[in-house]
Amino acid sequence: STGAVKMQAKAEELKFVTKNDGYVHIHPSSVNYQSRHFESPYLVYHEKIKTSRVFIRDCSMVSVYPLVLLGGGQVHMQLHKGEFVISLDDGWIRFVAASHQVAELVKELRCELDQLLQDKIKNPSMDLCMCPRGSRIIGMIVKLVTTQ
Repeated sequence: STGAVKMQAKAEELKFVTKNDGYVHIHPSSVNYQSRHFESPYLVYHEKIKTSRVFIRDCSMVSVYPLVLLGGGQVHMQLHKGEFVISLDDGWIRFVAASHQVAELVKELRCELDQLLQDKIKNPSMDLCMCPRGSRIIGMIVKLVTTQ
């Protein structure tokens, strides 16, 4: 007849982990400071400062697909204990894929996007939306990110 309800963390108790600094906290001046719940456990940030502890400012939540498609470093895929794992940043960030096919498709889409961006850098006047290959890649990414 009675039970416990898990309380959301207070803003000052909420912490995230970075590869180089360990735990970091959202700075009290950040617009996200009062946010007590994020749909995704991943944040990107612009500024990191250290005062009484390490804080991040100018942060935004990012979901898995944009992180995999636009994050730095190489994307790797491996079989680990029967699950297909997509990893970034030398394995520091890992995601379990629904299947081998999904993992391969995401990895291939990232490779195609990287190549498309390299082509755009080499030829800045190229219109990615008018180019058949570019419009297909961009269309797939938009569909993936908006329907996830």
